[in-house]
Amino acid sequence: MYFKKHIFFCANQKENGNKCCAEADATAMLAYAKKRCKEDGLTAENNVRVSKAVCLGRCAKGPCVVIYPEGRWYTYQNQQDIDELIDSEFLDNEPVPRLAITDNEE
Repeated sequence: MYFKKHIFFCANQKENGNKCCAEADATAMLAYAKKRCKEDGLTAENNVRVSKAVCLGRCAKGPCVVIYPEGRWYTYQNQQDIDELIDSEFLDNEPVPRLAITDNEE
């Protein structure tokens, strides 16, 4: 099965106190996104997938997610940001510039 939209949440936990998405409550935000998508009918049966990633390699800009097939990278701070990403990306097929991580940022 192929998905029209697939969002990956980095939920990596680094050792030695290095910055990582797990420290920013990424696992809880992933669970929230899955719940919210299910409530909105945005499920695998409807070609939408929410997945956990081990490390997306953009730790300095975390917490981060990437949405495919567009390859758009985002950061977030809270559930409202997750709601905005779901509403804009999954329902309206529009990017969210204020949360975007640009190509020149690491």
